[in-house]
Amino acid sequence: MKSSAKKIELASVDDLFSTEEGRQDAKLEKIQEIPLSELHPFRKHPFKVKDDEAMMETADSIKQYGVLVPAIARPDPEGGYELVAGHRRHRASELAGKETMPVIVRDLDDDAATIIMVDSNLQRESLLPSERAFAYKMKLDAIKHQGARTDLTSAQVGPKLTAAEKIAENSPDSKSQIKRFIRLTELIPELLDMVDEKKIALNPAYELSFLKKEEQRDLLDAMDSEQATPSLSQAQRLKKYSQEGHLTLDMMRVIMGEEKKSDLDRVTFTSDTLRKYFPKSYTPQRMQETIIKLLEQWQKKRQRDQER
Repeated sequence: MKSSAKKIELASVDDLFSTEEGRQDAKLEKIQEIPLSELHPFRKHPFKVKDDEAMMETADSIKQYGVLVPAIARPDPEGGYELVAGHRRHRASELAGKETMPVIVRDLDDDAATIIMVDSNLQRESLLPSERAFAYKMKLDAIKHQGARTDLTSAQVGPKLTAAEKIAENSPDSKSQIKRFIRLTELIPELLDMVDEKKIALNPAYELSFLKKEEQRDLLDAMDSEQATPSLSQAQRLKKYSQEGHLTLDMMRVIMGEEKKSDLDRVTFTSDTLRKYFPKSYTPQRMQETIIKLLEQWQKKRQRDQER
């Protein structure tokens, strides 16, 4: 005989002795006060944490108001926690004399942690080209790795985006600009430092990134001997000769020894050169005005001489 009894599901002990509000609160991430000594930097963190003026201002703010936005960290298998977002807040807390800081602890795999770490820093306006370059590369590698995983089987709606396009969605830079920044990671450290110091512009640096590492080291020698840095045109020619297999140190020196158009269009005098022709009371502005007047008189005299 078929039983007419219905299956009865008994509530768990947690459900019987907790409120709905309590159950929802349990799902929320908890902010913990964690000792600064237990928080370790993210491995290969590409962003520089400097004790500059901005850092001192942050430290003063933390000393007065505390850390207003919690950091994000994940458990470190070797002990303590690995910071994912909040490296500058961590350093500022140290400078402010704090012993702990508020942190949200999440269980994150390497790829998810990398993406959060990069995104939490990319919106800063003061990023160096090298910081942006390595941050984009780390995020690109993480997104590509996620795409290659077999456990990511959820259906995708809409057109499939490239990894660079996904980065550009939440970035201040375009897809093409992101690719150009990532190319900078192919530069040797000495050349990349010159990009950060604005001795080499971004576009020439992009072209130089296609040179072999030994060619880049030779270029440092050529730049030093000629006391010059490459223009975009020079960098493009260096790249072309490299790809053709004809780039030598001697050729680099010849290219770097060329006078740039900007140099040909500019005449420069040092103040020491001009000072002996003027009274000590003359300011640089008055010296310049006097030189212009004398040149105008000279030009008029030449015109009169040509008319005779």
